[in-house]
Amino acid sequence: MVKHTEPDQSLIKLPSLRAVRTFVAAAKYQNFTRAAEALCVTQAAVSRQIRELEEYMGSALFRRSGRNIELTAAGSSFYDAVQFSFANISQAVERIRDQHVSRPVVTLCCTPAFSNLWLTPRLPDFFARYPGIDLNLITTQKFLDMEPGVKPDIFITKRNMVDEGLRSQPLVCDVIYPVCTPQYLKLHPQVRTLEGLRDSALLNLGPYGRSQVAEHVDWGLWLAFHDIDFKDRADNAGHFFSANDYNTLIQLALNHQGVVLGWHYLVAPLVEQGLLVRPVEQQMVQGDTQHYLSLRLDKEDDPGCRQLHDWLLEQFALHNASS
Repeated sequence: MVKHTEPDQSLIKLPSLRAVRTFVAAAKYQNFTRAAEALCVTQAAVSRQIRELEEYMGSALFRRSGRNIELTAAGSSFYDAVQFSFANISQAVERIRDQHVSRPVVTLCCTPAFSNLWLTPRLPDFFARYPGIDLNLITTQKFLDMEPGVKPDIFITKRNMVDEGLRSQPLVCDVIYPVCTPQYLKLHPQVRTLEGLRDSALLNLGPYGRSQVAEHVDWGLWLAFHDIDFKDRADNAGHFFSANDYNTLIQLALNHQGVVLGWHYLVAPLVEQGLLVRPVEQQMVQGDTQHYLSLRLDKEDDPGCRQLHDWLLEQFALHNASS
């Protein structure tokens, strides 16, 4: 006689995991449209699954006000429980998958500007020297607010401790000076003085989203450091463009659209190539503001992590020697 298994009520009573995943995305982004984009589904599908989950739970999980949503007390309680469960599931899946990966995978986390201006031009050398290592790159400004389950092996950031279990060492301090193209300088020779620089077209790094990186340096602060009041800009001064994406500002500068503050470790290659020039000699040296290379303690003996870590140190040593 075949023995039948009794229904498992603990499993039967669980809501749809697809709906729970949708709820986690909506709670994380506080917006159904962004949740749909993150999950690669339609907004209607997100709304439907949230509605079905609320009906199943017998309680509203979100308060809706137009396009804005926020968690109710019940939703907040449920989110606290499920986000950690999903993080644990993700980590377990990653560990199992890693057991079957024949090539080591190393995850490096840095800012978008560092990735674009410093790392990317040097990566061909790393690929050529270490063809047996697969590199996973994560760029962010929010090092203290990583997504659940994301634990990079190596960080490059202005904070010497972005997570527990890391060993950090300083790499380079900030040296900041204005840069523009030779063509812009030729058309606007007045930028050879600090007053003329203040009144020129300025490309400014905005503060939004940078609170986790380090203290913020913009044109107002840089000029004040050299006893020039930004508020004294002439009425007919050039345009002032502000963006929180440094890559955008550098691209605009390369397109002859104004003067941008250059962080030496990022713009030095462009200056060496003659693509950018320094219109004035003045600079701001922040000796106490260091960039750090951080490696997880539990990955110190991992060959792939150690090779990437040592290669990064070597590249910074070459950069510092040539500066």
